[in-house]
Amino acid sequence: MLQPNIDLQGKTVLITGSSGFIGANLVMELLKTVPDIHIIGMDNMNDYYEVSLKEYRLKQIVQLADQVSGDFIFVKENIADKEAVTAVFREHHPEIVVNLAAQAGVRYSIENPDAYIESNLIGFYNILEACRHSRGCGESAGVQHLVYASSSSVYGANKKIPYSVQDQTDRPVSLYAATKKSNELLAYAYSKLYQLPATGLRFFTVYGPAGRPDMAYFGFTNRLIQNETIRIFNYGNCKRDFTYIDDIVAGIKAVMQHAPVAASGEKERDVCHKVYNIGNSSPENLLDFVTILQEELVRAGVLPETYDFEQHKELTAMQPGDVEVTFADTTELEEDFGFRPHTDLREGLRVFAQWYHSFYQ
Repeated sequence: MLQPNIDLQGKTVLITGSSGFIGANLVMELLKTVPDIHIIGMDNMNDYYEVSLKEYRLKQIVQLADQVSGDFIFVKENIADKEAVTAVFREHHPEIVVNLAAQAGVRYSIENPDAYIESNLIGFYNILEACRHSRGCGESAGVQHLVYASSSSVYGANKKIPYSVQDQTDRPVSLYAATKKSNELLAYAYSKLYQLPATGLRFFTVYGPAGRPDMAYFGFTNRLIQNETIRIFNYGNCKRDFTYIDDIVAGIKAVMQHAPVAASGEKERDVCHKVYNIGNSSPENLLDFVTILQEELVRAGVLPETYDFEQHKELTAMQPGDVEVTFADTTELEEDFGFRPHTDLREGLRVFAQWYHSFYQ
């Protein structure tokens, strides 16, 4: 295993997308466990999904920050605004940056491509430029490590299962996937040119309480309680590598503490860049997933025990941009950081169902 080369205690950490699902949970984990940490949260609070969820997460963070030794400052800005990004770096001098801000969603990228170019390309470029110019300037030592969100979507039309970080990722099947692959290429170039230590994390399907409503488990729940039919794509023959939010956050936190170090004597010894898969490495059939979700929704009192699930299912063809299977080979992340998810699907969906009942009902 790699040994940490960054001590998070007392550090200033910029987390973009801090009111998002993964971002908010990461902020809270760091506040709870790292003494005297200084977190700058940046989020534009857009309305891609209901803003009340982002406000709920932000409120949780603020309440927690009042009880711990660390502190949290929230900046409501868009990373696509270069002046806003520059101002945050100039004022707060972050030492670690975790870029989670992005326009998410495969299907939405077909409907609204402009949002993906703005956030995922222009926004990420602004973060890279700010990190670059922070290094060796003024009193600050600059950014010691950039951790950024990539996606399992980069594997696109790849037929090899499970997905390995060594596999080809040059055949994206959605604009979203193309922007995430572009992030990896940009980060590599900045590492090569400016010796910026950067780590990309290819997230597989993340779920849990207060998650994103556009994700299948959340959308299914919303439609079921409204007595609507849920559409199960590829006639139920899809498999997804569902990963519980707490496991994802543990992985990110571990990665944050080790900036890639270029190995001497190698051809590309000046490139401090790594990419990892971060997932459960155990794909679940979508129909099995739906069955467990329904059982836990009944158990939590979200749905009545007499609910007729069969009448609310529609098996349909694959959607453009989707893939049949996502399956993470997390060998490298396990070897380097000891990453090993421990939350099984039923346990995770049970927590989600309980949260859903308390939040909405």
